[in-house]
Amino acid sequence: MLQNRRLFLWNVTRAGCLVLAQPGLASAAARTLEDDANAASIPLRTRPFAGISPGQERVVEGIPLCWCPPGRFLMGSPPAEHGHRPDEAQVEVSLTRGFWAGKFEVTQAQWKRIVGEYPDRLPSSRFGEGDDFPVYWINFQAAEKFCANVTQRARGSRELPADWEFRLPTEAQWEYACRAGTVTATSFGAGLSLREANYSGEWQRADRNDPRPGSARKVGSYPANAWGIHDMHGNVWEWCRDWYHPRLPGGTDPDLYDVVGIPNRDGTYSRVRRGGAWIEDGWACRSACRLRYEPPRRSDHIGFRVVAVQL
Repeated sequence: MLQNRRLFLWNVTRAGCLVLAQPGLASAAARTLEDDANAASIPLRTRPFAGISPGQERVVEGIPLCWCPPGRFLMGSPPAEHGHRPDEAQVEVSLTRGFWAGKFEVTQAQWKRIVGEYPDRLPSSRFGEGDDFPVYWINFQAAEKFCANVTQRARGSRELPADWEFRLPTEAQWEYACRAGTVTATSFGAGLSLREANYSGEWQRADRNDPRPGSARKVGSYPANAWGIHDMHGNVWEWCRDWYHPRLPGGTDPDLYDVVGIPNRDGTYSRVRRGGAWIEDGWACRSACRLRYEPPRRSDHIGFRVVAVQL
């Protein structure tokens, strides 16, 4: 009877996820559901792998994760938003399955533990060096290798079910996790301060050829959004799995991993990067901002974040 009651609690709280995912609802309600689930005290190995409430946390293969429940949201930005770009025209998106998003950007310590050697240049004190700093100088293929290695290890330890895997987020998943129910330019409001994110400190510099000195900071150095996820604005750009298209993908569970977009001027094609970086102005750190980047390339201010999704 006790076990049946515990499972009932999990089923009842799961049913609330779609409602809680809607913009503007208080995170306190989500925390209440999480408390109810914790009260059930179901052993971790016997719990359903999917989460219950927004921001619920779980650690898999040493990687802290936060639950992003199924839901609908408006992806992109309105024309009046300061910094709006033409490729951010808003579309409605429905995500029918929840997913786990990395609480932090992948760190240098995690890279060394999961992959080992760096594929190209080593992190340095100039751009941020240390176990708790985000990894960078990582191209798209190397980021995917990390995801594949984590998936294999986590399935081997039985921390990850066979029908789940780690991967880079789609653009829709990334923006949904970044917004965490908000509709403003950033998850903190209409603007961004240096207390909230690691970026240049200006919203839009007049002279882009005069870069400010700076570097990455330790992950988690700035406040989390409403779902407990840190550094979605600034620090380092983050790879997404989608090919770059000039129009945002709307609809149900959009995923442009296999749909090649428009070519660049030199004939190459680009994936998408999101979130801005320490070197960027505030406009580039907005929830809706999206820039292209060729998959083979690496940079001192581009890293990544993982998600765990059900197949």
